[in-house]
Amino acid sequence: MPEGRRPMTKEARKFRPWLVIAAALGINLMLGTHYSWSVFKKALLTDWHWTHVDASLPYTVYTAVFSLASVFGGRLQDKYGPRMVATLGGVLLGGGLMACSVSADPPAMMAAYGIAGAGAGLSLATSVPTCVKCCPPAQRGLITGIVMGGAGLAPAYISPLATWLLGRWGISAAFFWLGAGIFIVIVLMAQLLRVPGDGSRTEAPPPAAAAPGKPEYAWREMLRLPEFYKLWLAYFFMSSGGLMIISHIATIATAQANWDNGFYLVMLLAVFNSGGRITGGFLSDRFGRLPTMRAVFLIIAANLLLFSSYTTPLLLAFGAALTGLCYGAGASLIALITAEFFGLKNMGANYGIILTSWGVAGMLGPLLGGRAADLTGEYVVAYLVSAALLFAAFLLASTLKPPGTGRRASL
Repeated sequence: MPEGRRPMTKEARKFRPWLVIAAALGINLMLGTHYSWSVFKKALLTDWHWTHVDASLPYTVYTAVFSLASVFGGRLQDKYGPRMVATLGGVLLGGGLMACSVSADPPAMMAAYGIAGAGAGLSLATSVPTCVKCCPPAQRGLITGIVMGGAGLAPAYISPLATWLLGRWGISAAFFWLGAGIFIVIVLMAQLLRVPGDGSRTEAPPPAAAAPGKPEYAWREMLRLPEFYKLWLAYFFMSSGGLMIISHIATIATAQANWDNGFYLVMLLAVFNSGGRITGGFLSDRFGRLPTMRAVFLIIAANLLLFSSYTTPLLLAFGAALTGLCYGAGASLIALITAEFFGLKNMGANYGIILTSWGVAGMLGPLLGGRAADLTGEYVVAYLVSAALLFAAFLLASTLKPPGTGRRASL
């Protein structure tokens, strides 16, 4: 019987939303390893002599598999509860990274990192919807931003750790020990995930209950709404530009500033990525989700137009920080808008489908940067294309409106 429908028993524990939120944050802190790919990419270029494209392909496969897994993970956690799905995600993510330690060529690395991507997709599609369902509506933006900030903050500690492991033990050992640690943490945190009404006793009605009269869209219904396609495309355009910078920032530092300490930029970007998720949620609680989103898209577009002029470590630090801030804010806003546009009941499946846009962007953004670097030796073309995509995202966001309560698609 699904977790969400178990009868109450004497052994049932009280539902403690803050414990669930803390567990979701702990899981998300393990899910930001892909933001440190630029550190591994640089090692693959220098130590194993891979091309830029070869070193970008595992990341591309990761994001593609991530997006597919998030769809299935969201639907599974809506049906069976978050604990089982998050546990499976931890096994796949940690195991995939450990498998990377024995992958010495691009195809093998793509397969192993793809397994890790499946685990990350399952875990994120579980942790975020579970958190949103537990949040009081008035604080949903801030709390969701804090939990999602865990994924953005992860590179701040993983990047120096990976850099130390790479320098001392090499690429294989770095993958193995990161995978082992992530495996343990996610599997343990997953056991604490619960949702209101899973058989536990509560001290008050579930705080995330849907508002009376507000429609709840199943995923098939959502796919018949134009708002879904606008939101999907807007997130795809934003993610493409952000991921292009994130996945290449260490090599951008070498190319534009002749600076070999680009891992510091990875750490800085991670901190601001995490802060952006909190800031975006906080501001959207006060000024609205859509106005905040439009402002974020314009700022990151302008930053991309200027990125080729960042030719010193200080200027690159500014550009990386602003990229992280806006990218992180956009990530939390997408989750919040998904919940408010299409409802909480089926958020796992709906959010998982929205996340496929991030997966497709992960194929475009990193490859766009890698191709530009291989052909021209610089990233100017990639910056211009990415900025154009962000302006397109702004235009789409300007036309977005919540689906009308009387405009329900029929199955």
